Amino acid sequence: MQWIEKPLSVIEDALHAIGCAALVCVVLLLNADILMRLFLGRPVQMQFEVTELYLMPALATLSLARVFRDGGHLALDIIAEEKIPDLLRRLILALSASFFVAVTWMSWRFAHRAFRRGDIDFGVMDWPLGWAYVVVPIGCGVLALRLIFETVRRKGAADAPV
Repeated sequence: MQWIEKPLSVIEDALHAIGCAALVCVVLLLNADILMRLFLGRPVQMQFEVTELYLMPALATLSLARVFRDGGHLALDIIAEEKIPDLLRRLILALSASFFVAVTWMSWRFAHRAFRRGDIDFGVMDWPLGWAYVVVPIGCGVLALRLIFETVRRKGAADAPV
């Protein structure tokens, strides 16, 4: 299963880096906006639109698979994970994967339609919406792949180093 694990981990790491870069961009734009308003009396005109349309979806979705892989996700554990029977663990993972496959499919259709129609958000600048929407199916799709991989991986292989 290493032939799947390695490339999937590389993709997850790359998307996580992009998501983290989006967070840094949000911080820089917000602080630049605050400082420019304070000292120059002028805002960074595009800050709100770039943050809302492109950066927030990227930082919210692109790190999902990496965070899940590292066990950093939020969870409500009623039973300790090691006490859950393997079949139930696989069922939970499969149900989660099916949910994220559905989210990926629907968000891809939405992004594809925006690309096809040339949808634009009119603001300080005209922002193409297809590029704003495409990060959601990418992030959720990679999470779905990770969940499917974890569903079919043999028990005990989960502790192998990545």
